Amino acid sequence: MNTHKYKNALSILLISLVTLFSSCTKLYDESYSDFLADQFNPTEEDIPAIIGNAYGSWRNILLLWNGYWRANEVGADEIVIPGRPNGWVDGGIYRRIHEHTWTVDEDVVYQTWDRTYYGIAACNRIIYQVETGFVPIPDEDVYNATIAELRALRASYYYVLCDLYGNVPIVTDFDVPDGYLPEQNTRTEVYNFIVQEITESLPYLSEDRSQATYGRFNKWAALTLLAKMYLNAEVYTGTAHWSDCIDACDQIINSGAGYALEASQKSVFVTENQNSAEIIFGLAIDDQYTTEWNQFDIHMQTCQPSMQAKYNLTLTPWGGMCAIPQFIDTFDPDDSRLTANFMMGQQYAASGEELLVTMGNLVGDPLILINEVPDISHSEEIHGYRFEKFEIAMGSSNILNNDYPLFRYADVLMMKAESMLRTGDADGAATIVTQVRERAFKTAPAKATVTGSELMEGSVYDYGLRTESAETDEGGDDIQYGRFLDELAWEFNQEGRRRQDMIRFGVYTTKSFFAHSPNGDYRSIYPIPRGRIETNTNLQQNPGY
Repeated sequence: MNTHKYKNALSILLISLVTLFSSCTKLYDESYSDFLADQFNPTEEDIPAIIGNAYGSWRNILLLWNGYWRANEVGADEIVIPGRPNGWVDGGIYRRIHEHTWTVDEDVVYQTWDRTYYGIAACNRIIYQVETGFVPIPDEDVYNATIAELRALRASYYYVLCDLYGNVPIVTDFDVPDGYLPEQNTRTEVYNFIVQEITESLPYLSEDRSQATYGRFNKWAALTLLAKMYLNAEVYTGTAHWSDCIDACDQIINSGAGYALEASQKSVFVTENQNSAEIIFGLAIDDQYTTEWNQFDIHMQTCQPSMQAKYNLTLTPWGGMCAIPQFIDTFDPDDSRLTANFMMGQQYAASGEELLVTMGNLVGDPLILINEVPDISHSEEIHGYRFEKFEIAMGSSNILNNDYPLFRYADVLMMKAESMLRTGDADGAATIVTQVRERAFKTAPAKATVTGSELMEGSVYDYGLRTESAETDEGGDDIQYGRFLDELAWEFNQEGRRRQDMIRFGVYTTKSFFAHSPNGDYRSIYPIPRGRIETNTNLQQNPGY
């Protein structure tokens, strides 16, 4: 819980004031203009309130139902939502995402598109208000810093669109004529725009790492975003930028800002994680102020109904989502990330009693979670390990109070290591990977060490179909740098990013896993929603759709 970010009454008032203007295309109301110009002279302390409305879209984009998190995880090789005794079929949408047979009409296609452009529109609106003096910022340094922060935030939203859809319109104006239809840009143009927006903003962004910049784009958050763009540049544009990625990471590593690995990975994901030295850019979550029903409910999607008693949850969880058994089998048994990130075995109530199966063919049996899922079309409550990377506090509601670490220091280290590996410095990469692994092998420290030659090997993931109707053996030995891809999975599972990593290593559209068979390389990006093309004749559908 992070109530310190909400206690300033003036901040809440100003956020509401900015939201009041969100439906305006042109701001002509003289009474409000006079009020702001004559009575409101914002200082640097007021900036979070002025721009706060634009940040809220990140939570919606990532975590609301059928958003960016689900688009990145459910179609990848770590997570599946099979049919359950209590449903979880929902018209077949989760199966289609897993099998890469989604259509231009899927909810997940619309939701991420619409929520992301909503965030972009909020940034454009506030930039317009500041630049026109509607929100007057007389201090030049504060003015430049405000515009730079909004540009970096807007770039982060375009990063989502570039990653998921590729060829999207770049819109930077708020004051547009009626009937305006933006032109479509290529993925390379979107990439170049994002990189330019970040690099031009960097000189004006704060280098401060404190509560004042928590959950905001300071210089180090912007550099992390820039590193992510460089890391994926070859996918986005066809041209690699590994050395640029290393340079961006080094600026963060050598910043002296205080970012560091936590002694335990779990410390990054506990309920009171807002002071973690590892979080570079976190999404503030608090169930008293974050009121969207599905704003952060991974625990509700994964826990079985009887597990309400395990955490004394205020609501009964729905229990569908689980780990793909093939992924769980990749873990070393001594890797603490296995037991810290997943629920397995007999489940107990907070009072100590064994929990029982509540639905399906095994009603009344002990609720013993096993690393098996028979088929994507059906399963029982016992099937599949469940997710607990984010601490589930006793008495939680449907919204967890943990902040969501969108960018964290371990990611910066691993981006640098991957770039080093791909440019010939495998031993240097191994030194960094070993540093990240050390906290996960405290009971078997010798296993923490990885060598450069090991990172050059293939994946230990046993790829292939694993359903009642089909079983194939593909393995992972043929994946270049596959061991590094495994390292990314072990460290970053459940963090809404697996699809992106698989694409970069050439696996997402080429390997089978659980019920997924390769279904075309064009599935590496999602389609533009049909309805958005129908309302904007300047848009053309992505190839293959």
